[in-house]
Amino acid sequence: MKLSQFKFKLPEELIAQHPVGERDEARLMVVNRKDGTIEDHSFKEIINYFDEGDLFVYNDSMVFPALLYGNKEKTGARIEVFLLRELSAENKLWDVLVEPARKIRIGNKLYFGEDESMVAEVIDNTTSRGRTLRFLYDGSHEEFKEELYKLGSTPLPFYINRDSAQEDTERYQTIYARNEGAVVASGAGLHFSRELMKRLEIKGVGEAFITIHSGLGNYREIDVEDLTKHRMDSEEMEASQVLVDKVNATKDAGRNVCSVCTHMLLCIASAMTIGGHMKTYSGWTNKFIFPPYDFTVTDALVSNFHLPYSTMLMMVAAFGGYDLVMEAYKKAVKEGYKFGVYGDSMLII
Repeated sequence: MKLSQFKFKLPEELIAQHPVGERDEARLMVVNRKDGTIEDHSFKEIINYFDEGDLFVYNDSMVFPALLYGNKEKTGARIEVFLLRELSAENKLWDVLVEPARKIRIGNKLYFGEDESMVAEVIDNTTSRGRTLRFLYDGSHEEFKEELYKLGSTPLPFYINRDSAQEDTERYQTIYARNEGAVVASGAGLHFSRELMKRLEIKGVGEAFITIHSGLGNYREIDVEDLTKHRMDSEEMEASQVLVDKVNATKDAGRNVCSVCTHMLLCIASAMTIGGHMKTYSGWTNKFIFPPYDFTVTDALVSNFHLPYSTMLMMVAAFGGYDLVMEAYKKAVKEGYKFGVYGDSMLII
């Protein structure tokens, strides 16, 4: 497949800038791979497509307030700092991105907060924008994290053209998030309300959880036309024994496994074994899925509508079939579906 095959015209006004009123009130487009039909529904109607014994697999990663602003020593220049991941709890080392990067060199100190009480020193360059920071804080690790996160804000995607607000603290997070580490939210998971999940439980539809900490690599531009030459950033994931047992039992019973968000496709594919089963896995994955791809575990997929050229769109096309998915996207644009993490949803069955 070629990068140019994932180009389509997306009017800027169709990129959602705010969440809908209630989580499960978004629109839902249902795409049937078997008969090629495309139907319009409300997200809460997703329950009608699953029965007792089916299984939803969710990502329980938690987004943390990764976006900070500090002042450079001496000059006072305002510096954006994007926390990527903690490298050492003991030494309070963090892998970060800085902007403008040209102003930040090894040995520089950055001051955070109105009283500039949080201080960090640049100790290494990792990429053109990447730096390693050592925070100079005398308290415990728990106290340090608490103070650091008070200074941060929700890391909204680049296509949301506003600063993060109070509403994002709650809504840019799934209701089942519990394992901290992501800077990118599961857009499809944002549609699940407590009421909807309870209704699924009453119907006998099971739930299982994988942890994958989604990073900024999801938004990195692909700079090659030949997709076989693209390399994904690595993301940390964990598929537990509990998850594996539930998925394998569901497959053995002839029931359906539904992945909630494209990253579940990556996780399940990274932990797949023979016979359409899964095995436990804890580590990193940089798997890149694009058409054609043979999925043996996942039977259904819930995903939001993604932007042109994105790796998430490519994964959706791999699962639903390129021609059918691109036809569905054309229909979505024509009928005013909202795109992006706060946008509407698609179910592929």
